[in-house]
Amino acid sequence: MVADASTLSQPVTGTAAGVPFLALPPANGEVPAPLVLGLHAFEPPRAEAALAGTAPMASLPAWRVYLGLPLFGARLPEGGVAEINRRGERDYLVELFGPVVEEAAAELHRVAAELRATFPVTDDPVGLVGVGAGASAVLLSLAEGHLPVSAAAVINPVVDPALVIAARERHTGAHYEWTEQAWLARGWLDFGSRAEEISRNGVPLLVVSGGQDEVVPPEHGRSLHDALAAHVPEHALRHIVVPDLAHSIGPEPGLRPGPLTPAGVLTDRALTEWLHLHLTSSSQVRGAEEA
Repeated sequence: MVADASTLSQPVTGTAAGVPFLALPPANGEVPAPLVLGLHAFEPPRAEAALAGTAPMASLPAWRVYLGLPLFGARLPEGGVAEINRRGERDYLVELFGPVVEEAAAELHRVAAELRATFPVTDDPVGLVGVGAGASAVLLSLAEGHLPVSAAAVINPVVDPALVIAARERHTGAHYEWTEQAWLARGWLDFGSRAEEISRNGVPLLVVSGGQDEVVPPEHGRSLHDALAAHVPEHALRHIVVPDLAHSIGPEPGLRPGPLTPAGVLTDRALTEWLHLHLTSSSQVRGAEEA
């Protein structure tokens, strides 16, 4: 598929490198425009359409393309949701959370390349936005450095998978067995310990924590910020707490856009302002900043 003039006024759905997406055109309709990729969470929003409604960044003069995570939506494995539940019960970190985050990060460069061939985007490095597990994939992508990135924002990032395991234990009452493989996966996805790798390319990063997040409380977002602060300029790093934001951003089942809450509005505004400030290579974005 090659985008035509109609894509400049309405959302577009499709697949890129096998990954389903929902694309929103630049706010001002001017192209070529920068490319921003969004990754949803395990909790609401847990689909590309839901994330597009949760974080529309409507005034941003950039393509906002929301991607489906591996094993979600159209990418469910054989056996569907029941198979996902079985994997979670067998080993949530090793068989579900870890593989989804790693694959989502690894496929971003292929997705970006195909989107560039589909939509009128600039040659500038992409912007990245992620929520929950999607935020973990964004941080992993920054650490691995396979995709040129101009700016990134993470909302309620799972900075240490042990936090998700602990929340799951509280919710289910079932003890998690920390095997050697699980410890290795945790080390790979413990982003506080990978702060130097995440920051080595100097990508401006916004960390948004929910004041009501019981899975990854705000102090963990602050801890990630402080670990990164030793390696990046002050202007390229910010941590904010949205007081009424919970870990789940939106109603169940989290597959379609829900009404924006006041906390959601504040979060979307923070993302939009951060990308307006740092996604600066395109003339459209520079013009928006000057205005």
